[in-house]
This record gives sequence, C-alpha cells and structure tokens, in this order.
Amino acid sequence: MKSKPKKNAGRSARKPRADFSDPAVGAVFSAYPKPLKAKLLALRRLIFDTAKATKGVGALHETLKWGQPSYLTAETKSGSTIRIDQVKSAANRYAVYFHCQTDLVETFRELYPGEFSYGGNRSILLDASDELPEYALRHCVALALTYHLNKRKVAHAR
Repeated sequence: MKSKPKKNAGRSARKPRADFSDPAVGAVFSAYPKPLKAKLLALRRLIFDTAKATKGVGALHETLKWGQPSYLTAETKSGSTIRIDQVKSAANRYAVYFHCQTDLVETFRELYPGEFSYGGNRSILLDASDELPEYALRHCVALALTYHLNKRKVAHAR
C-alpha cells in the first residue's frame, strides 16, 4: 500500500521570514535569544498590522533608536514612536516602550489595570512564557500610533 504524499510536502514548515527594509534592524532581531525573538517578531507584526488597520496612521518607518527596533509614523506624523526590546535585567521579559513625556502609559493603566505589568511611565512589560494579550495590545498600539492625531483633534475641539 502506497503512503499518501503529505499535504505540505516540499514546502517549508517554518514561519515566513520577516522582511526588514533596514538591515541593521534585521541584525538586532537575529541577535535575540530564540524564544524572545519569536515573541518580538510577533509583536512587530502586530504593530505593522495595527498601523495598516488604523485610520490616519499611514506607512510606518522601521529603524533603530537607542539600539532598539522602533516604529515611527514618519509619513503622517500621527503618532508617538513605539520601541520594542528585550528587558536587559530579566532574561525572559520583553517590553513595548513609549515616549515617557506622553500620558500613554497612564492611559493604558486606566484601561487595562490587570492586563499588563508596567515599567514606570514608559513601558508595557511582557513575559515570553505568556500568550501575547493581542486585543489589549492592539488597542494600546493604536492609541500610540494616533497620539498626535488625537491631540490635534482635542486642540481643534476647544
């Protein structure tokens, strides 16, 4: 009896490779330890997907700031920079960093008091062994990507 060919025979079972427009950003991702790299790549995808789905954001510019992968709304200037990186002091943790002179993290604390751990007024801390809290994180990312846009709306409403 012949065995049936496997459905995905000839195709790689690995996840698709991330394309980096900036090779320096790709090099930073390559240097992360394997479990953190997978989580940070998923977070990167979430940021790009959220930007694409959020009105007024436009294309993101991916670069390095302070050696960390960073996402800027350079085209529309609608939002505040988002950075992601492993937490140096905790091997199994990674974070989403926001500009500390915004009220973004304060807003996230009010909206999601039990969903995340926070690093002062500048970051959401995540654990590599936990599932990514996708719904809440998408909302926080969208708020950051539209931070200046929303500030302008409030200013015009006065």
